Amino acid sequence: MSDARNPCDPSVGPPLAGGPQLIGETAGRQAAALQESAGLRPSNDSPLNDSRCDEFLLLNRLPARAAHRTLRAWWDAQTWDFRTESGWDYERLAEGLAAFLSANEAVAGVPLLRSLEVRRGRDKDGQPEKFDLFFKPGDVVCLVGPTGAGKSRLLADIECLAQGDTPTGRTVLLDGCAPDPDSRFTGEGKIVAQITQNMNFVMDLAVAEFLRMHAESRALAAPEAAMQRVLEAAIRMAGEPFGPETPLTQLSGGQSRALMIADAAFLSPKPVVLIDEIENAGVDRTRALEFFVDQGKIVLLSTHDPLLALSGARRLVIRNGAVQMVIEPSPQEEANRLHLAALDRRLAGLRERIRLGGRLDEPWETLLGVGTNAIEQQPLSPGTSRANLGSQ
Repeated sequence: MSDARNPCDPSVGPPLAGGPQLIGETAGRQAAALQESAGLRPSNDSPLNDSRCDEFLLLNRLPARAAHRTLRAWWDAQTWDFRTESGWDYERLAEGLAAFLSANEAVAGVPLLRSLEVRRGRDKDGQPEKFDLFFKPGDVVCLVGPTGAGKSRLLADIECLAQGDTPTGRTVLLDGCAPDPDSRFTGEGKIVAQITQNMNFVMDLAVAEFLRMHAESRALAAPEAAMQRVLEAAIRMAGEPFGPETPLTQLSGGQSRALMIADAAFLSPKPVVLIDEIENAGVDRTRALEFFVDQGKIVLLSTHDPLLALSGARRLVIRNGAVQMVIEPSPQEEANRLHLAALDRRLAGLRERIRLGGRLDEPWETLLGVGTNAIEQQPLSPGTSRANLGSQ
């Protein structure tokens, strides 16, 4: 009799054996093969980039991962004495980590997401869209278009896992299948986290207390370490520092958004993150994207910022309520992104100088580190002449 398995049946999956401190090798190989086939890790290495990896190391009494992003880098950084006397080898560690992560996915109630699909709907005139969309873990995709074009509507369709029941008629699939009701209609079952520039805290707690509560609610083995990691990441993103005892209600807008972003990146188990125009939220936005990518999240970002728009693997051009174009950055755009990033850092330094009461008395080319003929070298948009470029 053939073993007919329904890939959309949530009860079907590789058997897991062993507990978090002693993982069976068979379960490790099965979990590793599952993750490799889904494209979540290369065949010769394992990502070491979320709080559950910290738990794995702690529970097995292994050294902390520090800044290492992969298991191979962590292993190679250990001393020769440790590697020969600890009783571990790299292959056994990789198998144990893969099984531990898969087991914890099941315990957390958030399934391992291999793909997110958005089947085409219709535009505001009722005409069919041109594209089906496919996203995988680690993707950063930017949504661009005029105000009112439908960027927020697409994010809303993904947030509610639309099943043809929204004005656009779009359908969202998880791993090729329709989501179960828990994913759509219960808070714990939802797989999507959303961040906007208008979000603020209303609880009167200290930052550390809030993060500790969240870490403990996730049943993390090392909640204090997780709390510290989120706090450090948030401070790196924020325009001005704050401490663990700062009340949430006293955080500035930028500090609040930085804390929310770090919390969503490192503590939230939700694999999909939707970001609606954070360029004016007062945070280091490129660093924020790096945090999400490091955690293997699917990130969809609505933006008007050229630096952010060029930072994604693709950008979706939205007009009249529909996706009209899907653009992959060209080599020249990638080179331009690096120049934009350098200019952005320069402007950030000027903003900080103004905040501290400084002056901007240097010549223009010195302030921005550009030549005096920079304006003459700017590419012209259609209908623009050199004569009126400087007045724009």
